[in-house]
Amino acid sequence: MPTSLSRVKPNCFNDHTKDFMKIREIRCAGLRGATPEGGWSNELRPDDCVHTLIAVHTDEGAVGLGSVFTNDALVQAALAVLEPLYRGENALEPERVSEKLHQHMFWLGRGGSLTHAISGIDIALWDLFGQATGQPVGRLLGGRYRDRVQPYASLLMDEPSKLRDHLLAVKAEGFRAFKIGWGPFGRVNAATDRAIVQAAREAVGAECRLMVDAGGSDAFWTNGYKWALNTATMLADYDVHWFEEALPPDAIEDYAKLREHSPVSIAGGEVLTRRQAFMPWMAARALDIVQPDVTKVGGISEERRIAWMAQEHGIRFIPHGWNTAVGLAADLHLASAFPGTDLVEYLTGSPFIDEISANQFKLDADGMLAIPSGPGLGLELDPEIVKKYTGGANLL
Repeated sequence: MPTSLSRVKPNCFNDHTKDFMKIREIRCAGLRGATPEGGWSNELRPDDCVHTLIAVHTDEGAVGLGSVFTNDALVQAALAVLEPLYRGENALEPERVSEKLHQHMFWLGRGGSLTHAISGIDIALWDLFGQATGQPVGRLLGGRYRDRVQPYASLLMDEPSKLRDHLLAVKAEGFRAFKIGWGPFGRVNAATDRAIVQAAREAVGAECRLMVDAGGSDAFWTNGYKWALNTATMLADYDVHWFEEALPPDAIEDYAKLREHSPVSIAGGEVLTRRQAFMPWMAARALDIVQPDVTKVGGISEERRIAWMAQEHGIRFIPHGWNTAVGLAADLHLASAFPGTDLVEYLTGSPFIDEISANQFKLDADGMLAIPSGPGLGLELDPEIVKKYTGGANLL
């Protein structure tokens, strides 16, 4: 039995000359049993499923891995709708195949769960393309500007003393950049917000980067522009690197005003899907930092187009990564392919990142993560752990 899910190398890859490989089947399996809290007002429970693994099987026996930010029932339904379009397609042409799926979904729910599902398919196709060519995905995206990148530890806020202890523990693991989000921030009063940020800065020290995520995409977020501007001014007192999701996700005009007047950088975009949804935000100069999520925006193909647009508009591209080991691997390759992407998000304490990966992500002495250099995503999954969190699903 193989020791990992990333696959015994098929004979079709031995000479790297294969130019067509049919998609035979796409399977999915939802992750359950250890779902981390998200800070949502309708809080996640351990057995809730919000992340779903994808496996694209080919006629040559090769398998590509993807990840989708949504419930497995929605992914299964989406795959049933998409199957006539992807079955028999060339698995070595991720961008064309994904665009075909997008183009045929104008009337059936583009931008929602169908787009999320296409994201996982696209990631898996890039994985297969890399396996077939013997190259890491980052090189196939145009070249690698770096072979390692700084991860920032992403964790939920809490009352100041508990948050301080949590940050100290995470810092002891080797992280040198941190993002605190959601929890009581913006939901009690200004004094509470300041106390939280002050405790965080004291815990991580002046030498570490600190980011703050208000969680404005939570249901019925009530804080508006003036709260966001006043809060941004407070955050500047603590040298906060960026202020994320300060406003509701559709408040583009207020975001543009906030970005213009805020003393700290303004970040957002994790709930947007499709490159077209990002275009008005770029044109309005509404963000300093754009944060698409590769597991829902449309995959690697769509995210790199958004990153290109960001470059042209002088906006930093830093991927959103509150998802899985597969999503993190995709983010690492995207970070390698863009010169200004010097951070990736690392969801701390999630078995769906730390446990399911057989070649576990490890920080070096500088608090950096190596970008995989093996073919495709360069990711191996532990088959027994994956079964544990998918109810024994036959993913591969």
